[in-house]
Amino acid sequence: MRFTLRQLEVFLATARLGNLSQAAEALSLSQSAASESLKTLEQQFDIQLFDRTGKKLRLNDLGTVLRPKAQALLDRAIDLELDLQHHQDAGGLNLGATMSIGNYNAIPYLARFADLYPEISPTLEIANTKRISEKLINFELDVGLIEGEINHSELIIEPWQDDELILVCGADHLLADAGLHQRGDLPPILSDDELRDEQWILREQGSGTRQTFDRAMAGLLPQLHVRMELQHIEAIKQAVAAGLGISCLSRLSVQEMLDSGRLIELKAANRNFSRQLFLVWHKKKFLSAAMTAWIDLCRESA
Repeated sequence: MRFTLRQLEVFLATARLGNLSQAAEALSLSQSAASESLKTLEQQFDIQLFDRTGKKLRLNDLGTVLRPKAQALLDRAIDLELDLQHHQDAGGLNLGATMSIGNYNAIPYLARFADLYPEISPTLEIANTKRISEKLINFELDVGLIEGEINHSELIIEPWQDDELILVCGADHLLADAGLHQRGDLPPILSDDELRDEQWILREQGSGTRQTFDRAMAGLLPQLHVRMELQHIEAIKQAVAAGLGISCLSRLSVQEMLDSGRLIELKAANRNFSRQLFLVWHKKKFLSAAMTAWIDLCRESA
């Protein structure tokens, strides 16, 4: 064989980071060793895998084609090594989840996974849909759980669970209508005019929650007063409870504050806030035993 796994590691790390120095650091190599490894790989096959602009290396067309194959081969080698070690160290599993899922849905699944596979050490990165998708495409994560709708030719996107967003305001907000809630009646239904009049505290663009909100509010968006855009659900909940505006969040994320009475549910006339959650991974990613176990668990528990 004319190439080594180390050469593939350097190639893939450079493709991911776009910089040879950073790739060397990530692999605990000297820059000269990493540079020589990549140079030798290209010279052995008389090819060029990157377009070079100063210190920045960007995958060219050939590098883009070979990258998923190299990643799959390296993943298989790692999986084989674990088998040879008789699973004394079953390695890790790099998971990603969007904010609502990562903070509320995913934890019971991780607990169940830990009980079933104590030899596997998963990590969980929480970010918005755009960021998780980018990391899956870039082979930086193994499997993602996302709440936003995406369409990418390199990703397998499998429906996972149904979810519902709801509108909420603080208990002291004029819209709360405490009398109705004390009697256990239905939440107040807001007209389009009332929606236009309110100050909104929303998730940032690129999040699945914001995507669902924007779709549900089609026709009204340009007329809404967005007071704040925040990345963190807890910050939005606290701001709404403090009376700074109203918001739209996953029911699961606000249920505790609804039960305590700090937040009040609202309804919007003729607006649909239901959405689908998705299980996502790269179609050219080698499905290791750990990945397969996680995907099967999510499917069975959906």
